[in-house]
Amino acid sequence: MGKGFKIIYTSDTHGHIFPVDYALKKKASGGLLALAAQTEKDGNTLILDGGDSLQGTPLSQYYIENSDKFPLHPVAESFNALGLDYYTLGNHDFNFGYDSLRDYIKAMKARCLCANLEDLGGQLDIRPWTIHTLENGLRIGITGVVTDYVNIWEQPQNMERLRVTDTFEAASKVFSEMKMHCDVTVCIYHGGFEEDLESGLLLSDSGENIACRIAKELGFDILLTGHQHMAVEGLELYGTYAVQPPANAGKFIVLKATLKDGSLKAESRLLDIGSRCLAEPYNSLLPMEEEVQRWLDKPLGFLEKDVPPEGKLEAALKGSKVAALFNLVQLDATGADFSCTSLGNEPVGLSSPVTMRGVTAAYLFANTLVVLEVTEAVVRRCLERCAEYFCLEEGRPQVSGGFLQPKVEHYNYDFYGGLNYTLDLRRPVGQRVVKLSLPDGRALGDGKFRLCTSNYRATGTGGYEVLRDCPVLWRGGIEMPDLTAQYIQRHSPVRLHCPGRMEILF
Repeated sequence: MGKGFKIIYTSDTHGHIFPVDYALKKKASGGLLALAAQTEKDGNTLILDGGDSLQGTPLSQYYIENSDKFPLHPVAESFNALGLDYYTLGNHDFNFGYDSLRDYIKAMKARCLCANLEDLGGQLDIRPWTIHTLENGLRIGITGVVTDYVNIWEQPQNMERLRVTDTFEAASKVFSEMKMHCDVTVCIYHGGFEEDLESGLLLSDSGENIACRIAKELGFDILLTGHQHMAVEGLELYGTYAVQPPANAGKFIVLKATLKDGSLKAESRLLDIGSRCLAEPYNSLLPMEEEVQRWLDKPLGFLEKDVPPEGKLEAALKGSKVAALFNLVQLDATGADFSCTSLGNEPVGLSSPVTMRGVTAAYLFANTLVVLEVTEAVVRRCLERCAEYFCLEEGRPQVSGGFLQPKVEHYNYDFYGGLNYTLDLRRPVGQRVVKLSLPDGRALGDGKFRLCTSNYRATGTGGYEVLRDCPVLWRGGIEMPDLTAQYIQRHSPVRLHCPGRMEILF
């Protein structure tokens, strides 16, 4: 008779602690406190997390900016209540610098496992791997690794006392070290799948996601992935059992496995997280939550006109007032010649008077700004990538499948301010930019220009690799939601008209 065990796995919870929809100011399902209320744990159960826990909600943002006011770390307290055993770090966990990461790890009862993170500051309690012996005697070897794209995305000042090494090399080294000391090997990988899971087609060779390579070349028994925000309930992948929960603590993975005669059998399910919360630490964190709600409702200023929710395709074809606001903010903050921004996956609008709730609902990310030196050739290549967002079906524009599969990526379509440009969707992909000029009609020619974009886009992510090699002229340290709030306060009532003009032909 074999020995069985269970793994409860979360990843990419992104600050979702309470079952609250902050944009709509109403109760919702999900959140770590709700998960804690429905989780049962015994001596043969492990609770694990794949990172990206510190960034993503107004509550987590408010805590990071005001941590000296509160005795409890909301994310750590929630994971402690859940009974988390081990976790790794995600790329967004580095967004707030060394001290913030140190304080988070210190507040956690669970052990941080991150084999490809070197702590040059010497204050982080992290290990590359561990052996956990269950009540039934099974020895589970567990390691964690984070995508080494942290080195591309993260602001240099946040990495001064940290070094993220090659993800695959670290995972390979740890696997060789621990496999002789345990019965089952588990890798928590904050990264995703570089292949289509049905066809096996290679989707990207960038190295951002290497779950398939890890499974194919190393041989972990169980691979717990994240980062991509995909719902992967469970599958056999080159002899490794792999899973991935979607983002924002709406669902979690329950994996059950049995080891018999040296063979591991595993199955897993994605389960919904409810809305009933564990009394503690709910009551302890509630004053912080109530303060956040008051902060979110404080008026910042006014718009000349309300912006109703903008459909994704309609906005991409005709322009977005919300994107115009963000481009105005970016141009104002940097003095760049032109600017580009993206929006989240869901339709969003903005009502007047504008509150912080409206801003954080419209701009979902903790991005800062970067100014790059670009040429006309660079801009054209970026606009051609934007034009790939569209395909024509019976002469009508639709969103291209490449932005919908294997996951939805509307946020990889950029809106430009400070440029006149025309895209002709009747032309082949890669040849759709038919007009390009400055707002006054002058050609860009052989000049060099300053493009303001997010620190995320500046790395070339999302198909904009050409930006990766552009000289960096300036980096900002203030996140876009805060810059947007400041802009609205200074320019109220705000007129949402950005220099430049976009035209789409079909």
